[in-house]
Amino acid sequence: MELRRVTEENLEALLAVAVDDAEPEEVMPPVPGPPGWTGERRDAFRAWHRARLPGLEGPLGEAAYAVVDGGRVAGSARLARPGGRPGTLETGLWLGRSHRGRGIGTAVLGLLLDEATAAGAHRVIADTTAGNAAAIGALRRGGARLTAAGDTAGDTAAGGTADVYAELRLPGGVTPPRPGGGPAPGSSSRTPRGASPR
Repeated sequence: MELRRVTEENLEALLAVAVDDAEPEEVMPPVPGPPGWTGERRDAFRAWHRARLPGLEGPLGEAAYAVVDGGRVAGSARLARPGGRPGTLETGLWLGRSHRGRGIGTAVLGLLLDEATAAGAHRVIADTTAGNAAAIGALRRGGARLTAAGDTAGDTAAGGTADVYAELRLPGGVTPPRPGGGPAPGSSSRTPRGASPR
């Protein structure tokens, strides 16, 4: 399992996974128009990722990664600096349908926590919907403290639309358990052990 920064070289492979194995609303912000992977949505997908090529130190303060499983792109993950919250990174993840339910999400969360630690963060936040059992399970296995939206000011990171808000403390705070075990923070490649849903 690997996280690879999105580049011009792997962007088309990532788009192909999105088009073949996911719905647009699962992997990108809304784009007006008819349903499905229209030309406009494909262009918007490319543009969104190209805007994040500079990474966390770029103008958007956000890095996008290709999730690679067994040498194949399986989905995407991101880390972002939410405004006005020093030491905090926000994360998100999507996987193609054929890659779900195999523990990839749990393993990727561990890799994202490693990346966040290397970037100097002491806290990672995420949000999801109450019906996304795979994401909630991966976050729980990662040691996240979960709260319902509205129970904390943190749930506004995604515009207040999430049902569940997650917070994970990194070294320097309370170290969360490492999903699936594996090497110490700082590594960006891990083979999942005993990882389950998504």
